[in-house]
Amino acid sequence: MNASTGLLLIRVVVGLTLAAHGYNKFFGGGRIPGTARWFDSMGMRPNGRVHAILAASTELGAGLLFAAGLLTPLAAAGFVGLMVVAVYTVHLSNGFFIVKSGWEYNLLLAVVPVGVAVIGPGRYSLDHAFGLTFGPWPAFVLSAVLGVVAGVALLVACYRPPAPEGSSETLAS
Repeated sequence: MNASTGLLLIRVVVGLTLAAHGYNKFFGGGRIPGTARWFDSMGMRPNGRVHAILAASTELGAGLLFAAGLLTPLAAAGFVGLMVVAVYTVHLSNGFFIVKSGWEYNLLLAVVPVGVAVIGPGRYSLDHAFGLTFGPWPAFVLSAVLGVVAGVALLVACYRPPAPEGSSETLAS
């Protein structure tokens, strides 16, 4: 056993967990139409369908890339962007702990991929097989900074939460 084996285990479990989440948006439960209604209800514009497809595709794609260790810092950026949006739109007001739908789990799903990107995906990765190397600082910038910027940009451009019930905006409509 070595560090590359540990990195492989982390990448595969965390990556396939996120990929499964995206797969479920496409093929499980309410599928894209149900996910689109949920995004519409929380105020994602221009419409929930666009965000459902983008979220599911990013979860599936970033998860599979991360599991394979291919373009690891960019895959990690996908995790971070998704989690920034999830925390801000759904979990932040619920506190830290996941048992109350807080942002604890989202934090782990953002930080673990950044950590792996900074360390490097290890010998058992497609990045290693193809000779793709990123230094720790470029990997950090690509994964953490790009991910946060992407998530915040999406929120600024697309998030328009509905007015709380009983507010003057809902009473006027």
